[in-house]
Amino acid sequence: MAYLGLHRRLRLQILVSVFLVALSVVTERQKSFAADNATEVTEIRKAADPAAVKTIHAISVDDALSQENQLLGVVHPAEPAVPDLAFIRRISLDLVGRIPSKEEVDEFLAWPEHERRERMIEKRMNDDRFVDRWTTFYADLLRLRSNSEGGSATIAYVHRSLSNNVPYDELCRNLISKNGKAGAVPEVGFILGDGADPMAMAGVTAQVFLGVRVACAQCHDHPFDVWKRKDFYELAAFYGKTRRVESQFTKTIYTTEANESLVLWPPEGVGKMEDRKPITPRFPFELLAEDHPSVVRLNTRRKALAEEKAALLAQQEAASKPDDGLDDLLANADKKVERSTRANDREESLEEARSEVRKIGASGGRNLESAWRMQLAEQITSPRNRYFSRCFVNRVWCELIGRGFVNPLDDFNQTNPPSHPQTLDFLADEFVASGYDLRSLVSSIVSSEVYQRGHSTVVDEKFRGELEKSFLALPARRMNSESLYDSIVTAGHLFEVKHAAGKNMKTVWSELQVTKQPSGGQGLAAMSLTGSNGQAMDGKMAASNDAAAEQSPVYNLEGAIELDFAKILEEVQEGNDEVVVEQMSAMSTEQIEAERMLMKSQENSYAYIERFTRQQLDDNPLFASSFRMASPADPEHFLRVFGQPERVQLGETRDHAPSMRQALMLLNGRLSHEAARVGELEPTHALLIGPQQNLGQAVELAYLEILTRRPSTSEALEGVEMVNASGNPQEGMGDLRWILLNCNEFRFVP
Repeated sequence: MAYLGLHRRLRLQILVSVFLVALSVVTERQKSFAADNATEVTEIRKAADPAAVKTIHAISVDDALSQENQLLGVVHPAEPAVPDLAFIRRISLDLVGRIPSKEEVDEFLAWPEHERRERMIEKRMNDDRFVDRWTTFYADLLRLRSNSEGGSATIAYVHRSLSNNVPYDELCRNLISKNGKAGAVPEVGFILGDGADPMAMAGVTAQVFLGVRVACAQCHDHPFDVWKRKDFYELAAFYGKTRRVESQFTKTIYTTEANESLVLWPPEGVGKMEDRKPITPRFPFELLAEDHPSVVRLNTRRKALAEEKAALLAQQEAASKPDDGLDDLLANADKKVERSTRANDREESLEEARSEVRKIGASGGRNLESAWRMQLAEQITSPRNRYFSRCFVNRVWCELIGRGFVNPLDDFNQTNPPSHPQTLDFLADEFVASGYDLRSLVSSIVSSEVYQRGHSTVVDEKFRGELEKSFLALPARRMNSESLYDSIVTAGHLFEVKHAAGKNMKTVWSELQVTKQPSGGQGLAAMSLTGSNGQAMDGKMAASNDAAAEQSPVYNLEGAIELDFAKILEEVQEGNDEVVVEQMSAMSTEQIEAERMLMKSQENSYAYIERFTRQQLDDNPLFASSFRMASPADPEHFLRVFGQPERVQLGETRDHAPSMRQALMLLNGRLSHEAARVGELEPTHALLIGPQQNLGQAVELAYLEILTRRPSTSEALEGVEMVNASGNPQEGMGDLRWILLNCNEFRFVP
């Protein structure tokens, strides 16, 4: 779209304001309001009498927080709740990772006022996108990477676990304790992410699951906390027997258990070498008593669920025959492998053998269970371990509220106590009693008065910080990169086709490498080198765009190829190389080398020639959700530019700081350009051109679709003037939408 000269100065002003405004944690609208309503800043709290501090008895998070603020001497009133339109935008971004559509806003406002927020929370909690959005939260927490060993399968496994509402403690136990092949046993991707290194895993386990930084104690006693060097080694010893193994022949990577531990005490360089012996694992964190109320409530709940499950299984077993035993499965697999060497149906019998081996989940002893890691997993996730529940609750609270009870989130220590320890304990105990149910925790937070409060309009930063620390006002938050991406796609109607067929024809030139036909070969093979459009596949592209997408290998900095998580798990668990490895165990080294040389000799070398091709394509883009693309994205991709972490370094968090690259990508990028264009199939088009033309309604619709609010009187007048000034209402509306997509208000959670 060619932007009009009339608005070039406005574009330049926006480019400058992007940084000046984004550097502030308060929007320009809030600053203006504060300037008009300035009041003298008073103290937020009075000195609390230490003798008056006592245990709270709360029935909700609001009750707990209110009581604790009183005990802390907080006297300032809380900010009022945000308006309905701000609430639906906030809850949509937090629970499903995008802004609401116009149709969803209309549905929300049609509900009775006293129940619309509760109904919207329930609707968002049951949305399929809730699983996508919170899978990304888990992937950040667990540092899961699609490009690491077994990483894609692990992310898909987490997605399936969330979809099935698997309790958080069960998910973590599986990630800590499982052994097996990368992909086929998706949980092992977590340990393989750090190469199954015992020392690395000790630091990861404590920091990720417990919020405690013990890695410093690997080299010396912790200088600011109670953790000693021996504590660290005893924790690392739980992983001491775990090995990462790579098959020389198949390159299969898996984890297994050795007989000896690699973690020795005393450390290297301390004492004599002959004195270094494997150290016995020990869990160094204090546990609650067995009769703690939250533990009792959880045990009662799980006992009832276990009884229900046992009754159901008894009914099912009575109606079905018993499964084959382990010995029968092994015997049948051996017979089928033997038959495959002499029968004509070799492939069929091999597949049957593979199926039998997969049933027992073992191959050559590689899936030996780790007794030490199973013990660690039980202690980490024990309901008596308050570190575990408090750490997770603190992370989720920060994700939804904007700051944690403990900051940084993974640094619980004696010198960094929680701002509201009793409220944190209340939420942690409720989380445990719920059976570690993520949805229950999220629901309790977003249903609270705390979550629905507005931002402070006070100019004084110190005072505003005190309000936010006491959770009397919520801090301003920028959208996560995935939410920003999907919100632009939603606002621009790019999840569906919005242009009529044939309206956006363009010529695409591609440079191909074509293989010369080998002697005795058939046909030619082509590989694309370049594409003049410089774009790769935008995930779900329109059918007319498929050819161009396949021919352009240039990495699309704003595209998203949608992944099918269920298909990923199905494929990696379907058949792989279990039987091949079993057969190889009986082969000599010479036989294995002969097989390798034979495979290599069958590789052909081809010469290439270069050709250029031209195609006429209908440029009608269709974008996919960024929550379902491989992650982390390429370093230059939109998601990474806007803060998606690399998930490599322990303790790495999302970078929400504004940058020049972010501004340029929004100002000039293809995503915002396509979102701003008005398609003939959009509702806006009928209000711009034709007998139903109503520019005032078109401007109001633009504000509702992009900012989830109606324009002020002056904004409405300016919007109509801009649309009229272009001479072409469709192009004028494109300019207005482009401005709204680039404004500071769009990128912040209300």
